[in-house]
Amino acid sequence: MMDQNLFNEICLRQLTLSAVHEGETVAVLTRGNDRAEYADAFLWAIGRLGAQGFHLRLPAPSSASGAWAVGDSGLRDNRLAVEALKSVDMVVDCTFLLFSPEQFEIQAAGTRILTAVEPAPLLARLMPTAELRERVEVGAELLAKARTMRITSPHGTDVTYRLGVYPTMSEYGYTDQPGRWDHWPAAFVFTGGADDGVDGRIVLAPGDVLLPFNTYVQTPVEITIEEGFIRDIRGGAGSSGLDADLLRSYIDSFDDPRGYGMSHVGWGLDERAHWHGLTQFGGGMGMELRSFYGNVMFSIGPNNELGGPNDTACHFDIPMRGNSLYLDDELVVDAGELTVAQMRPVTRR
Repeated sequence: MMDQNLFNEICLRQLTLSAVHEGETVAVLTRGNDRAEYADAFLWAIGRLGAQGFHLRLPAPSSASGAWAVGDSGLRDNRLAVEALKSVDMVVDCTFLLFSPEQFEIQAAGTRILTAVEPAPLLARLMPTAELRERVEVGAELLAKARTMRITSPHGTDVTYRLGVYPTMSEYGYTDQPGRWDHWPAAFVFTGGADDGVDGRIVLAPGDVLLPFNTYVQTPVEITIEEGFIRDIRGGAGSSGLDADLLRSYIDSFDDPRGYGMSHVGWGLDERAHWHGLTQFGGGMGMELRSFYGNVMFSIGPNNELGGPNDTACHFDIPMRGNSLYLDDELVVDAGELTVAQMRPVTRR
């Protein structure tokens, strides 16, 4: 953990971007003993901005499942806490509410939510900026207009998503609009294919990222997708098949066939984020890997974040390097380089 005074100032910069002001009320949510210093820093920053703040600390989870099951917020049987969070202008979520019905309910009440769970040095290095937000929003506008997405790679990936069913989402690391959620740090755009509208083959190559394993692919993996579901996972030619076996075993451990459903898909835009980020801080929650410039990321499992019916607890995000992405046959990501000048940082234009 960095110096507390420095972290206080970083949280002040974050809440200033998130437009916290006098007359607002902000709740900081933690669980057990986790991130108590985050709560202290945010409460200090809230006071400096003239807003009212309070710290809502939930009990620690009673047990660890051994597998990352999304959607368990710790709020399911705590209606008083949910109502308290619905009553404020903003929640700083230091627990990871994402995919939970309670988060959706809080957002529906007009409360904006910022998730902050990554290591403090990473939060500092990837502090959001208005300029990055503008570039992310350019990407979101392009994606929202598209009706097809095609992803290809030199390794054999060729998969098509039928778009237009689900909304486009943008993440740029702060939130200043009622009901909006964001994650600090983040810089990417995504949407979902139609439930039966993803078809083709994805070939994972060494160096692609497996989240939440927080590991890099070591051996090629061939994934066959038909009508929105993975039908086959196997090792690539000449491969031991280890990564394929691990991926398949993890999904099967949930005993839920919906874990093989295709979820969101998009690309990263933050040139400050490092592909090698797993070598620092153990990767944290992996937001740096989701955000690094020019990665193409597809996801497996739940799509309820986009309003879809799949709320399985099995979730996988896989950022890939060196892929190309087309929207309505227009090249948008060219082997890891963004082709649209307005999405590129000034230094790459």
